[in-house]
Amino acid sequence: MSDGPLEGLIVVEAGQLIAGPFCGQLLGDLGATVIKIEPPKIGDPMRAWGRGAPVWWEVIARNKKSVSIDLRKPEGQDLARRLIDGADILIENFRPGTLEGWNLGPARLHETNPGLIVVRMSGYGQTGPYSTRAGFGGIGEAMGGWRNIVGEPDRPPSRMGVSIGDSLAATYGCMGALAALEHRHKTGKGQVVDSALYEAVLQVMESLIPEYVATGQARERSGGILPGIAPSNVYPCSDGEYLIGGNGDGVFKRLCEAMGRPELATDPRYVDHASRGVNQTELDERIAAWTRTLTVDEVEALMTEHGVPAGRIYRPVDMLADPHFAAREAIIEVDHPKWPGLKMQNVFPKLSATPGGVRSIAPQTVGEHNDEILGTRLGLDEDALVRLREAGII
Repeated sequence: MSDGPLEGLIVVEAGQLIAGPFCGQLLGDLGATVIKIEPPKIGDPMRAWGRGAPVWWEVIARNKKSVSIDLRKPEGQDLARRLIDGADILIENFRPGTLEGWNLGPARLHETNPGLIVVRMSGYGQTGPYSTRAGFGGIGEAMGGWRNIVGEPDRPPSRMGVSIGDSLAATYGCMGALAALEHRHKTGKGQVVDSALYEAVLQVMESLIPEYVATGQARERSGGILPGIAPSNVYPCSDGEYLIGGNGDGVFKRLCEAMGRPELATDPRYVDHASRGVNQTELDERIAAWTRTLTVDEVEALMTEHGVPAGRIYRPVDMLADPHFAAREAIIEVDHPKWPGLKMQNVFPKLSATPGGVRSIAPQTVGEHNDEILGTRLGLDEDALVRLREAGII
């Protein structure tokens, strides 16, 4: 079985919380060896995060090896440099200037490892007037335009229930790292990947900026709909809710046939995309009046029969019971000493020849792999490791 397409790639992860560690998770899932540096004893705050149980760590730290190094101490910085000298990629998500203050800035690291790729994630990027400001994912979502368009129009901006800003910055950081690897293959030289949270969010904002420039109109909060895109909404059924995406002339015609109202497809109010957008509210009310008379199962059967894009609103219990999730192994169970039967999302995307996988659970203790990494990779003997522990360096 393949260990993934990035097998043999060495990654040092010096970040904490979400953006940096998620980038490390993605690379580790695809086969890279990820060595995570954590503060001695304290560790990454993610070890304690979660609702009801701190199991987020089990996802974001899977496929990683933990070493504990105090980067604020010169001897700890020396250990980190020696590790990074043998790495292909360094991931960090500290405030800009922090690495430089620890003598671990890219210029210093490239002196001894010129092929190193340094992936830097921060709120505002490594340059610009805001670069030294503290920034979390939510701040990037606000500045990048996301928060302003999420929620009901008569209420303050809402947030998603997940840290989308951090996740996007991490994903783009991975893309940048792989692009930089290709450049290194050609030139032998590494480089810096600068992934700002707000710019990562900006990248997925579709035509927000050009629409404003071209028309003077700015997108605003619109609740469960996209203005002018109809029908596309969550509709009430007799026993729940169901999402139908019936926009597009051909799809709308099939939806009308499923509803037993084929004449609506040629009604001047709904005959084309523009007309349906103008009459969006009225059209949604018509569809809702129909779906209320049926169960979710009945609506789903009709949508499937007529080829209309539609789907249920899934919760964890639905995902765990769904045969499609099971058939594609989208959710896997890991063998865990503390959480028996623990399930989590599988590695994604799926590669046909060199698929990734969850090769190891998250490190259960801070510095769990100190002896393996510092001993084997750096050649430190037991006496040296004992001295470093006693000095609080590791």
